[in-house]
Amino acid sequence: MRQTLSVLVENRAGVLARVASLFSRRGFNIDSLAVGTTRNPAVSRITICVEGDENLVDQIVKQLYKLQDVLMVRHLPPDEHFTRELVLVKVRADAARRMEILQIVSIFRAHVVDVSPATLTIEATGTTDKTGALVDMLDPYGVLEVVRAGAIAIERGERTMGPTQTKEE
Repeated sequence: MRQTLSVLVENRAGVLARVASLFSRRGFNIDSLAVGTTRNPAVSRITICVEGDENLVDQIVKQLYKLQDVLMVRHLPPDEHFTRELVLVKVRADAARRMEILQIVSIFRAHVVDVSPATLTIEATGTTDKTGALVDMLDPYGVLEVVRAGAIAIERGERTMGPTQTKEE
């Protein structure tokens, strides 16, 4: 089962390398990884998706807390958070098939971000399943390239992860 971890870390050089190294040393495979600063520029949020059970997640959380720069780790249960990813898809699109492709793009609420005489580049956001379904639907037209950003996640409701506000707040 796909598990999502949200990790707050000090925004310093080398932190991401230390987190990734921890996974590598322990033989854990990262399915998706996204990093960005929070409202507090001294703190970054790392969203990590892994395949595994609760025991694996517990082990990863314990190992992450051993890293000096880790401030907080939260396992996000599937029904208690939103996850989205960004995908860019470059697809063959000659004049004869362009309208068919644009209909698919519309159904998925995606956007064309680049047009050339022979291709369309499409941007879509959504769950991994949604973006994967879009790529599958475009595949018969000739997908030339797919670029995926790592999944990002946020908890539902009022719960937050802590020290993300700026000092002025």
